[in-house]
Amino acid sequence: MSVLSQKTLAKKISFSGIGIHTGDPVNLNILPSSPNSGIIFKRVDLTENNIVIPNFENVSDATLCTTISNQHGVKVSTIEHLMAAFLGLGIDNAIVELDSQEVPILDGSAKDFVKTLKKAGLKESDIPIKLIKINNRIEYQEGNKYISLDKSNTTLEIEFEINYENQFIQKQINKVNVFEDELDDVFNSRTFCLHEDIEKLKKLGLGKGGSLENAIVVHDDKILNESGLRNQNEFVNHKILDCIGDLYLVGYRLIGSLKCRHGGHSLTNKLLRKLFSDNRNYSLLEIKGKSLPHSLVNNRHNLKSIA
Repeated sequence: MSVLSQKTLAKKISFSGIGIHTGDPVNLNILPSSPNSGIIFKRVDLTENNIVIPNFENVSDATLCTTISNQHGVKVSTIEHLMAAFLGLGIDNAIVELDSQEVPILDGSAKDFVKTLKKAGLKESDIPIKLIKINNRIEYQEGNKYISLDKSNTTLEIEFEINYENQFIQKQINKVNVFEDELDDVFNSRTFCLHEDIEKLKKLGLGKGGSLENAIVVHDDKILNESGLRNQNEFVNHKILDCIGDLYLVGYRLIGSLKCRHGGHSLTNKLLRKLFSDNRNYSLLEIKGKSLPHSLVNNRHNLKSIA
């Protein structure tokens, strides 16, 4: 299967669960879609104005999760883990139907999304993929929070750093190449919170569906989850997972090198808005040719700008 052509999933798949912030039950179906249609969210609990497009300009809230809205105020929240699964598996087109506002949190990671999408298989089209390639370095900073996006020849690199006062988490740094590396640890890494923040979340009306079944809870120098961590960098790897999903809100695979320190959904979205505020910062590329390894990569002559 060529990585140069657009793909969708081969058959419908379904999930059921709860929203981690709303606490509401939700059923979600992912259906195959036609080339050039992109990813589309459809609120089937509503009869009209129920299509919401996952685009960085449609992000209406980035407090602890990514929420998108359409012009009628219809929302879909906590889309980042599913979007990361789509990008990581090279899925360009799909229809996501859900009967509530929030995507189910499942186990707090993208593991089940990835596993079920892989099992369904991919359907390849003869339509070439498109990429966004970074031309100019973009930076954004808020206090000690920093994020930048720079040029890369043919891949997407993400380097992420977190630094918590909590003695169990402390400082973690990891770097991944999204198109070349094995991403199992990233996909399997769960959302997390500090025990002392739980009441704060609930006062904000968030975290109503959170539990030890779908989040890591850190209390002083230990975690409360009996199963322990899934990998030694699970905290920073989950931040990378979120970042991958948020970056897919550009609508295409992104070719660039991102570095982030103490960031999250809001910082990534502000970076993307700055990036696309000037069309000299990027190029839209269409892939021409036959087959390349999944890295896309290592053959720049197969990239032809159509910008």
